[in-house]
Amino acid sequence: MSDVRGAVTAPAVLEETAAESAGSLTVVKARHPGRWIAGAVVAVLLAMAVNALITNPAWDWPVVGAYLFHPSVLHAVLFTVELTALGIVLGFLLGTVLALMRLSRVPLLASAAWGYVWLFRSVPLILQLLFWYNLAALYKQISFGVPFGPAFFSVDSMDLIGPVTAAALGLALHQAAYAAEIVRGGFLSVDPGQLEAAAALGIPRARQIFRIQLPQAMRSIVPAAGNEIIGLVKGTSVVYIMALPELFYQVQVIYNRNGRVIAMLLVAAIWYLVLTTVLSVVQHHVERRFGRGLARALPPTPLERARRILAVRRAARRQGPAWDGGGRR
Repeated sequence: MSDVRGAVTAPAVLEETAAESAGSLTVVKARHPGRWIAGAVVAVLLAMAVNALITNPAWDWPVVGAYLFHPSVLHAVLFTVELTALGIVLGFLLGTVLALMRLSRVPLLASAAWGYVWLFRSVPLILQLLFWYNLAALYKQISFGVPFGPAFFSVDSMDLIGPVTAAALGLALHQAAYAAEIVRGGFLSVDPGQLEAAAALGIPRARQIFRIQLPQAMRSIVPAAGNEIIGLVKGTSVVYIMALPELFYQVQVIYNRNGRVIAMLLVAAIWYLVLTTVLSVVQHHVERRFGRGLARALPPTPLERARRILAVRRAARRQGPAWDGGGRR
């Protein structure tokens, strides 16, 4: 009987001894001198940049503040947003159609879509805008009617395609070529077995695309589409050649009048930063929404990440110096 008791109590004694020895160990945090050196270099460079921005009077910050919310600048910002919205909406609608044509089993449709993408990706945007702006030099009138037959009515090209229409048309058609490849890549990223299973269940082809394939393809489409939208916000500055009152053109008009070139360029840069930052935040949340079924936990937002870091630091202060930053002593 005593042998049985000794056999039972021996593991317990060993566990108590191991626990006591583990409690007496000192936890030493891993040191990363490279991180500290890199952080110090970045901090010095940031301090130098901030110091140059603040102390150099050539930046002319009072003029920047005076014109940042000037009515003409605000109208130009609004016009830039409108051009971007038109280019993106029309571009991605046409791009989705072109992507479906590229994936079609009909050779003529696939070839026509490939030719469109090849042409509009090869020609610079500024040339496309100038072409649409000068369309009246090629065609005085645009007729609507039966192809190769009688025309029902005609419209002067100058009346139909003005500067704003030419800008929106050029941006949309140019963007459609890139959107087509983005959407096509998203469709190809979906497992073909999904469509095979849907076809076996007798689901119509259109419903397969819009209810099964497209929602899954959005995980790949959204990041690239977000980059294109942000790029188009800055790309609208090209329409200054058509004397349209977008942000960059309006800034040029002002600094040609008052001679404050650097200050007005800073005004434009600040507004472009604001617009792209807002779009980046929207893109992040859209990506989180379409990525809900892909990962067990959604990636934290920048605000959630900052809150987590602050919470860990508060806990470290409360727990004392033995706290290792990960919730352990």
